[in-house]
Amino acid sequence: METGVIVMKNELDSKFLLRVFDKIRQFGDKTDEKYRLNGIVAFTDLDGYTLFVEDAQVKLQYGFHNQYHYDYPSQAAFDQFEKKLKEIDSRH
Repeated sequence: METGVIVMKNELDSKFLLRVFDKIRQFGDKTDEKYRLNGIVAFTDLDGYTLFVEDAQVKLQYGFHNQYHYDYPSQAAFDQFEKKLKEIDSRH
């Protein structure tokens, strides 16, 4: 299994991410300032300027000026994560 940190620029649709983040907050279960929906956890840092969206394998950090950072072990893990986000967007 390959491991590592993947950093991308300009490939994330920020409107899509913010919409999915909002849906997770609206329809998910809240525990300790974290929201969970369909295997995805969403939360912010203390000041609310940075969003975190993750599952068991993929972590996405999204902040000021549409800067973001992914951390995932494989392309398959990333693809599965993206599929979960799209499912949340289409079902809620």
